[in-house]
Amino acid sequence: MLVPYTIEQDEDGVWCARAVLRAGVSAHGEGDTPDAALADLRTAFALLTEEFGSPAELL
Repeated sequence: MLVPYTIEQDEDGVWCARAVLRAGVSAHGEGDTPDAALADLRTAFALLTEEFGSPAELL
């Protein structure tokens, strides 16, 4: 399943990725490169689902 996300570089040069499933349910990642930010986002999303279970949007 694909989860929509945004990725942008902040003013300090850090890449920030964000995925929002619904209001109040989101995951964030950051890194030195776009790929690193996406990898961090995937990790955050995995931890989110591990702690709270899979969001209904993914079932």
